[in-house]
Amino acid sequence: MRVNKKYSCLPAEEKGIHIINIRAIEDIGYDQHESTLLNSLSKNPDADCKYGLYFRDGKRKVDYILVYHYKKSSAGRTLTRRVHHNDSGARSAKQDQPLPGKGVQLEMGESEPHVDYHEDDKRFRREEYEGNLVEAGLELERDEDTKIHGIGFVKIHAPWNVLCREAEFLKLKMPTKKMYQINQTHGLLKKINSVIQKITEPIQPKVAEHKPQTVKRLSYPFSREKQHLKKETTLLNKRRKCGKYGITSLLANGVYSAAYPLHDGDYEGENVEPNDRKLLCEEWASYGVFYKYQPIDLVRKYFGEKIGLYFAWLGVYTQMLIPASIVGIIVFLYGCATVDENIPSMEMCDQRNNITMCPLCDRTCSYWKMSSACATARASHLFDNPATVFFSVFMALWAATFMEHWKRKQMRLNYRWDLTGFEEEEDHPRAEYEAKVLEKSLRKEHKHKETDKEKLTWKDRFPAYLTNFVGIIFMVGLTFAIVFGVIIYRISTAAALAISSTPSGRSSVRVTVTATAVIINLVVIIILDEVYGCIARWLTQIEVPKTDKNFEERLIFKAFLLKFVNAYTPIFYVAFFKGRFVGRPGDYVYIFHSFRMEECAPGGCLMELCIQLSIIMLGKQLIQNNLFEIGIPKMKKFIRYMKLKRRRSLDHEEHMKKKQRYEVDYNLEPFAGLTPEYMEMIIQFGFVTLFVASFPLAPLFALLNNIIEIRLDAKKFVTELRRPVAVRAKDIGIWYNILRGIGKLAVIINAFVISFTSDFIPRLVYLYMYSENGTMHGFVNHTLSSFNVSDFQAGTAPNDPMDLGYEVQICRYKDYREPPWSENKYDISKDFWAVLAARLAFVIVFQNLVMFMSDFVDWIIPDIPKDISQQIHKEKVLMVEVFMREEQGKLQMLETWKDKDKKKGENCNNHSPRLSRSHSGSLSSCHSYPLDV
Repeated sequence: MRVNKKYSCLPAEEKGIHIINIRAIEDIGYDQHESTLLNSLSKNPDADCKYGLYFRDGKRKVDYILVYHYKKSSAGRTLTRRVHHNDSGARSAKQDQPLPGKGVQLEMGESEPHVDYHEDDKRFRREEYEGNLVEAGLELERDEDTKIHGIGFVKIHAPWNVLCREAEFLKLKMPTKKMYQINQTHGLLKKINSVIQKITEPIQPKVAEHKPQTVKRLSYPFSREKQHLKKETTLLNKRRKCGKYGITSLLANGVYSAAYPLHDGDYEGENVEPNDRKLLCEEWASYGVFYKYQPIDLVRKYFGEKIGLYFAWLGVYTQMLIPASIVGIIVFLYGCATVDENIPSMEMCDQRNNITMCPLCDRTCSYWKMSSACATARASHLFDNPATVFFSVFMALWAATFMEHWKRKQMRLNYRWDLTGFEEEEDHPRAEYEAKVLEKSLRKEHKHKETDKEKLTWKDRFPAYLTNFVGIIFMVGLTFAIVFGVIIYRISTAAALAISSTPSGRSSVRVTVTATAVIINLVVIIILDEVYGCIARWLTQIEVPKTDKNFEERLIFKAFLLKFVNAYTPIFYVAFFKGRFVGRPGDYVYIFHSFRMEECAPGGCLMELCIQLSIIMLGKQLIQNNLFEIGIPKMKKFIRYMKLKRRRSLDHEEHMKKKQRYEVDYNLEPFAGLTPEYMEMIIQFGFVTLFVASFPLAPLFALLNNIIEIRLDAKKFVTELRRPVAVRAKDIGIWYNILRGIGKLAVIINAFVISFTSDFIPRLVYLYMYSENGTMHGFVNHTLSSFNVSDFQAGTAPNDPMDLGYEVQICRYKDYREPPWSENKYDISKDFWAVLAARLAFVIVFQNLVMFMSDFVDWIIPDIPKDISQQIHKEKVLMVEVFMREEQGKLQMLETWKDKDKKKGENCNNHSPRLSRSHSGSLSSCHSYPLDV
């Protein structure tokens, strides 16, 4: 197990302040959105440039990289710096000096190459921004002599005094030298914990940060006046803007092409020096360690709290899927074990019943035997049995328990990462927002000085709001239209197959049509997911949100709404609408006066819902989440490699150079945020909870997917992406509210699935109201109504009424209606109303009972663990004691100085006058003693 070595402290001269007994740990960077990561705290005295990790002096570490495009002159020289003058006058001499580095300046008297105005403007803005960075205390170095043709790099280093200044400005909590014991369990709990630690030791990652802590350091907001209290320091620079322009707007306008911090080094190879990236690759981003816990503390150290919280949440979610998967497997096995004892399916499969069913379509379809649907009926019992009701209740409580468990885990991480008192500061306005405000102020006829108070009102945003509303309605309507088109496909294909198929093939028409329709839905969902993601971003951009946080929340809401509708609309149709508005034989409901609405199978629509849910869920996870995440980055990386290879063939000299660290990282894929990662998991959470009554194996497939997903995402972050700018966060933000909403919605949907989609309620009604012997015998016959074939509308009767070999006079169909020999023939019977009342009663009882149980679980489990709340209180008390002792020490020192001063004065006054006159300087020396001190 590798233990990270401590860095040596920077010299006091470089820090610019007096530091007593300070040691800096390895670099960690923290920042808010689009901000600059500045994380070097020390130098390695034995290190040279290390291929781009340090400046050329081998002492100052590269904290951040700015990348830009430039054009070379025909003579092969590079125009690196030009002295510009603004309206107010010349720049300072310091800012006019070229940045140190390998950029080549034009010699005196040499003609300047022609540069278009656009490139000249970009160069001027780069110079202005870099000059402001230098004025802020940062140190810059330029490198244009790289293997990548036409690409220049600006390396940024933050000296110690800048880090201290910014840490004090941000009030970052730093560990002090004061340590205290963490409360340990005693007695039986201690023995249980020790046994668990021994059992789980093989699945623990071999990193120092993952060892259990027994002591912890007190943390306190950083202050340069109290640096003697600090033991380990981790500092950052949070400034988003430096001067007139911010890095976000400069990137958006193409002034810089990229901005990123560097990875620690290589992660593979024989001679690679140990670093955190290599350790993460070995102990986290490898499929061979899928069974191990994640080194969350090391992930947070390398990538920051926001990404650390994402992987911590994903790990907790995956762990919680284990009990849900076990219970789901038990429910499925119960259905398999009792399928031969299920009386309704046995009656449907019994050919002696000789039940003749009405045609499934007009003219081309003939009468058919109910026993031909035996396989579907037996398969339906696997998912439509009394155990599914229990599983629905269990999953509702599971969702509530998962949310509470995550809140407690999140609080533990906040305590461990010193985020208990962290409050996010108000973000700076986005560059797009400021541009709109400026444009609005310039449009006003009268001029006034209070332009800073201008802001965008709802009137300014009304066109954007209207566009958002119309756009979202149109996208939802488009999704409904596509689902409707698939319904037409199912109806028309079923009729066509019924005409052309052989008698054996006609028995599998329903399965064929269902499978092909679900595949079409899957392809459409995957395509529209990508389209809706782009549309949601565009709709959010035209709203011009003020801050990055507002932008992210609005984007997440729109993207989730569109993708939720896209993913679940086909499933909602099968669960709640298919077979509900069919009509009856002789009076069917038609679409466009030609297509008859499709019906559910005799065993109900639950089996078809299970097929629909499983194919969409598994296909979406396999294709969109895994194949796309692996294939697309690999393809982009290959394309970039081919482009660079083509450039290198043109310049052999550049090809022979050793690639620097920032050149290697530039070829990686830029980090696009955590929204896609969270989105795919939230949609999966919906599959697991919303329709779990129809597919008890959903948690199992989600678990298997997530085991791969964790390592896939880890490998992508470590090896495929540029190092993200670390962001501090204490929670997962709006995603938690979305999860809670899905959990509440799941209770309602599962109640309706059990009541209206499955046959659970009709079976209970028959068992307790209509069964003669208290068993389920006769249930199938009870759910079927009779129809006289002479009542068919003209042109709708089967073309081959003798297809079964005998003449049919009465056929059966699934519904609760009066028989043809009744006075009110084909009217809805009283049995229908009894079943409907029972269904509605079940929905109300189930929903309120499960909601009450979920709220009870939420109430009984505290959000903050008791030991954490005690530790936080203990920290506060100890911190007060530390500063009280410090103040007492200062007072004692002052008292000591006063006593010494007083004694010295008395000794001087006791001398003789002659001695005093002969030593006239002694008295003044005595009184000047405190000043000397």
